Amino acid sequence: MPAPETSDSANLPPCPPVIVLVRPQLGQNIGAAARAMCNFGLADLRLVQPRDGWPNPDAGPSAAGADAVIEQARVHDTLASAVADCHFTIGTAMTTRDMLRRVLSPAGAVAEMQALPTRSALVFGPERTGLTRDDLLACHAICTIPSNPDFGSLNLAQAVAVLGYAWVVGHHSPPASVMVNCEGPAPQSELAGLIAALEARLTENGWFNPAPGLRDVSRRMLANIFTRPGFTGGEVRFLRGVVRSLAGPRRPS
Repeated sequence: MPAPETSDSANLPPCPPVIVLVRPQLGQNIGAAARAMCNFGLADLRLVQPRDGWPNPDAGPSAAGADAVIEQARVHDTLASAVADCHFTIGTAMTTRDMLRRVLSPAGAVAEMQALPTRSALVFGPERTGLTRDDLLACHAICTIPSNPDFGSLNLAQAVAVLGYAWVVGHHSPPASVMVNCEGPAPQSELAGLIAALEARLTENGWFNPAPGLRDVSRRMLANIFTRPGFTGGEVRFLRGVVRSLAGPRRPS
């Protein structure tokens, strides 16, 4: 069946989201996801640790002409690196992994992304397992695609297509509410810097419990607490100053 014709690029909404595939397994699935992206005007594909390496010749045929998306795809060693320049990151998952996170529908996720003037990212997990708890720590919210509860698993390209379709449809349905006088969440790189600075200060003060496993639990809790609110860049810089002040009193000017 031939690929459907795409809309003129001028009719697509601005600032389309980055698509991040975390540890994708098959080149054919990456190619099919690229095809779905191209169908809905999405072009920025980022791959985190693709299992079979990259470039992958198996991606070409299933991309069905979405060559530009495949050729421009960038590979990253970590999810943190892949979303470092993104201000709002949404992970796709069938479950919250028992985490305290906002859960959005595809329409709700699109409404929030389109209300922001900055770059967003949609993150998809590997075909077999989906995103892990540690992957979701990098996400401000979780998007769950409504499906048959007895057979809810979608393949990678289907999930990308559903969110891509929601993105284009959302262009014609403005969000019900928009936060004004707000630059949007800080880039993930700035947020990661804040969390790392806080961890370093807590380590220096001997705050982390040395018992096996408890340090990782505490680190995940910190990441959860500071990622969930979606702090602005100004708020992150303010909090960095607070963390620095914990080392000692501020020097007079």
